[in-house]
Amino acid sequence: MTVELPGVATERTTAELLDSRDPLGSFRSEFFHADPHQCYLDGNSLGKLPLATRDSVASFVTHEWGTELVEGWGHWIDEAQVAGDLLASATLGTGPGQTLVCDTTSMNFYQLAIAAIRSRPGRKTVIIDSANFPTDRYILEGIATDLGLSLLTLDTDGQGGPGAVSVSVEHERVTAEALAPYLSDDVALVTLQAINYRSGARSELAEIQAAVTAVGAHMLWDCSHAGGAIDLDFDGNKINLAVGCTYKYGNSGPGSPAWLFVRSELQQELQVPIKGWFAQEDQFLMGPWFEKARGIRGFQVASPSIVGIRGVQASYEMIQRAGIAEIERKAALGTELMIQLVDAWLFPHGFTLGTPREASERGGHIIIRHPEAATIALALRQLVNVVPDYRAPDAIRLAISPLPTSYVEVWDGFDRLRSLMESGAYREVAPQETRVT
Repeated sequence: MTVELPGVATERTTAELLDSRDPLGSFRSEFFHADPHQCYLDGNSLGKLPLATRDSVASFVTHEWGTELVEGWGHWIDEAQVAGDLLASATLGTGPGQTLVCDTTSMNFYQLAIAAIRSRPGRKTVIIDSANFPTDRYILEGIATDLGLSLLTLDTDGQGGPGAVSVSVEHERVTAEALAPYLSDDVALVTLQAINYRSGARSELAEIQAAVTAVGAHMLWDCSHAGGAIDLDFDGNKINLAVGCTYKYGNSGPGSPAWLFVRSELQQELQVPIKGWFAQEDQFLMGPWFEKARGIRGFQVASPSIVGIRGVQASYEMIQRAGIAEIERKAALGTELMIQLVDAWLFPHGFTLGTPREASERGGHIIIRHPEAATIALALRQLVNVVPDYRAPDAIRLAISPLPTSYVEVWDGFDRLRSLMESGAYREVAPQETRVT
């Protein structure tokens, strides 16, 4: 993918021109903006509130839960599958009957990892990378310990981990070439991120999937930082197993239900460890023995969060209207604008870029590194009304969320960062005790 700005990045008129040509520009008015002067560049962490979600949840509370009470389960009971089909159509590039909106990303990751490993008896190796999201690494370490497996950690960021082996990569990005020496007929499972949560680097989905499949192992993708930002094209890339969240580029709300994907050809082969009553073939028989339901329902544990699903439905209907191809294009253009502003404005102040420059190798966010990143990120929030996030040890993440964010909002945010660095005012910010960065 090649992207080109219609002018000089450092001129605000270029961002204005991008907005005037933006086919997604009208979607910005479909979101709630509490402060019109704020530059919110943290949609990779939590998306903004769609007005449709506010209305949908209010209507549900009053007109469904409030009036129907338990009778509502007559049409709520299959909502996890209905919402899953919508999400799959809008963002995953695959057909119905393979996706559930349910539980959390961590729960779904655990379920599918165990199912995948147990379907490959005799294989003793599982592979992850050190720059993977911490929860995925911790869960896989626990699974490996419990099942007596060998966990191999590809050390892509110098942090090591269980069974760490050093690999030479750029931007914490595991390539098919880097993975190849560690694939064998002893590998049961490989799990990576579709887009790295810190660096924003995009994985080679098709190439890695093919390589893992070729040795008879399962490949489990975490798409949390990719879903709703890029076209994942599960069918074209032959993806079999994946999980992800909905509260980032999906704009479905804090703690909104996650999703899991199991390709139809694998649904009878795999069995998750937690066998809930929603996965029982005859759900209301309440019998003494578990018989797994056919299809994707066999992977559902329990009652879905209908309030949460209403947020998912409202936001992913919007994504479907927008079109994932246009969303990906805007993410590419927005991050290109960011990178050129980093080059022009921030390099002189000691910043470095930690994200691939090639648009096809990144998603909707970038990272910039600086020895004082934690302080600078705090100053952006407190002094100039710009919201980024900080990731240890030295990274500031900045995102364009294609539907609620304008190019001018991106440009203004970087302009304020430039001014903050030129003035040195960020040094005046007192350290703050917080779990949220």
